[in-house]
Amino acid sequence: MTTVTVPVQRDIKAELRRQADEMRRAFTERGTLVVNILSSPGAGKTSLLEATARYWRGKHRMAVLVGDLATDRDAQRLAPHCPVEQLTTGGACHLEIPLVKQGLTKLGSQDFDFLFIENVGNLVCPASHDLAEHVRVVLLSVTEGDDKPGKYPKMFRTSQALVISKTDLLEHVPFSVDAAVQDARKIQPELNVFPVCSLTEDGIEAWCTFLETERNALQSPHSRVDDKKVVTNDG
Repeated sequence: MTTVTVPVQRDIKAELRRQADEMRRAFTERGTLVVNILSSPGAGKTSLLEATARYWRGKHRMAVLVGDLATDRDAQRLAPHCPVEQLTTGGACHLEIPLVKQGLTKLGSQDFDFLFIENVGNLVCPASHDLAEHVRVVLLSVTEGDDKPGKYPKMFRTSQALVISKTDLLEHVPFSVDAAVQDARKIQPELNVFPVCSLTEDGIEAWCTFLETERNALQSPHSRVDDKKVVTNDG
């Protein structure tokens, strides 16, 4: 008897990566910058998006796909600011391309300047999944401690930007911005860093300017943003 092993999981991952690449090219052609935001639960992803929407009101068109294990509370918070769709995983610790596609279908019109994907709160699993983003952002709140880059290196290695949130609490917690940034840049030397306080909108202008620059690069004939593939190192 001959035993044949079929690498089903590897084939599925390869197909999901192919779909992500195809979607990214389509977004690039439309001039839509896709931003995947990852963090631990409660780090401030939704607050950052609320502040971003307020800053861009009347200037840019943005939409959000919100990932959560359960409830649509974050989506409800964002609904007054921009088009939003809830992606409920029902227990899965990360979003994947099929669920993102469902959310895009529910959004209907995709005539946006920016599409944000607020991933499930988790510093491990989401780092391994390409959701067709042009920019991956890891958000770290000062209340979590400055040791997270070293503890969760893959999340930082696969990101292009680091947002340090809740900076208004720095005087109350033992968090060194310099130490966190130094550790993060040992892992990813080209990481863009943005300390912000979403409640006061301190640092939001620099964050939004970075995203505007990334979007403008989509249309540049010398840019390779549209060819960017997220490095997941998951085979």
